[in-house]
Amino acid sequence: MKKSLVLAMAMALGVTASAYAANPFSDVPAGHWAYDSINKLAAAGVIEGYGDTTFGGDKLMTRYEMAQIVAKAMAKGANVDKLAAEFADELDNLGVRVANLEKKADNVKVTGEMRYKYMSKQGDANVDKDGNHNSFENDLRSRIWVTGQINDDWSYTGMIENTQYFYGESANKGDEDTSFQRAYVEGKIGGLNVTAGRYNAFFANGNIYDARVDGAEVSYGDKVKVTGFAGKGTDAAGTDAAGTDAESNGTYAGGELSANFNKLNVAAGYVNFTDIKATSAQHETDLDDAIWYVGADYTMGDVNLSAMYLKGDKSLNGVDGKVLDDDGWTVGLTYKGAEASEAGSWGLFANYYDLGGQTYIAHTTDANTFDNDGFKGYGVGANYTFAKNIVGTVAYYDTESKLDSKTDDQRVWADVTFTF
Repeated sequence: MKKSLVLAMAMALGVTASAYAANPFSDVPAGHWAYDSINKLAAAGVIEGYGDTTFGGDKLMTRYEMAQIVAKAMAKGANVDKLAAEFADELDNLGVRVANLEKKADNVKVTGEMRYKYMSKQGDANVDKDGNHNSFENDLRSRIWVTGQINDDWSYTGMIENTQYFYGESANKGDEDTSFQRAYVEGKIGGLNVTAGRYNAFFANGNIYDARVDGAEVSYGDKVKVTGFAGKGTDAAGTDAAGTDAESNGTYAGGELSANFNKLNVAAGYVNFTDIKATSAQHETDLDDAIWYVGADYTMGDVNLSAMYLKGDKSLNGVDGKVLDDDGWTVGLTYKGAEASEAGSWGLFANYYDLGGQTYIAHTTDANTFDNDGFKGYGVGANYTFAKNIVGTVAYYDTESKLDSKTDDQRVWADVTFTF
């Protein structure tokens, strides 16, 4: 073994001159120039000699013998990238994954989830114009997530979603919908945290908006955080009169100031939506909505209590939408919560809503929100992890329209989600 190779390997493992005193090999005397380095490498299990108490420093090594030493050094955390590249073929035959190859293999990860949902519905809100009662919904939704590390500061996320519908006109036709639902990057620019692309926006804890957007979000701070966001809502809000052109949730811009005080979190923000219900052919509308909000949540052990107040200013053709209530509030209570990774974990939740039609665009609740006319009512539910990565949820919602209290809705929601 050459002097330079012994010293390089020893330095990679952090050898010091007085690391060990015992003499591991009979042919390496204490006065030998490489004594301390060889001593350390032997103690670390990187080199073993020839089994007869000799090191054999003057003998020529085979490439496989050298590859074994490199593999052992890598296992000890030594930085031997050049040696690993030189002996890559031998390391591969030894079943050793070179660090650089391992990083690349782990760079892209594919995960997924499959959710089956069944929902029964009752109430006047579920009777169509022909007097038919739409009593249930059930579907199977599959999602495939792809994440990749771009560098130390930036990552990419993509998601493909497929939904198979088993009710209504699609029940016996095999109709299904597959689309590229997410494609965005996350990273840092200086002290700013950035998200940009097609992702799920979550404004005011979902009380204003919980749906896809094409946009960007920038935040600064930790305990006290300032966030700004802008983009276009891409989830369909309905169809036009001909039923052929999907309507968007408009374009938006806004910001939020939030603060974390250990058990207490507070937030206040503003979001301005314009051109709501614009179609791909129309592009612009005169339906706008500017919404302010303030909220807080407090955690006490396994219990979390939350509350939020919202104030909206919706207008059509510059005229205020006075027919719809312009303010609203909601409170929520949760106890524990099912964790997919922990079999047997469970949780309970309850929410009460009293929200005017000017205070939300795409609300996060699974209750009926009456086409953004405003709604009030409650929802209660529970979730449970049957086995690792298998979580079930059941909930009951009872809501009514704020424009007409006789238009009501009661629904039972049940789903089971498998993640992998």
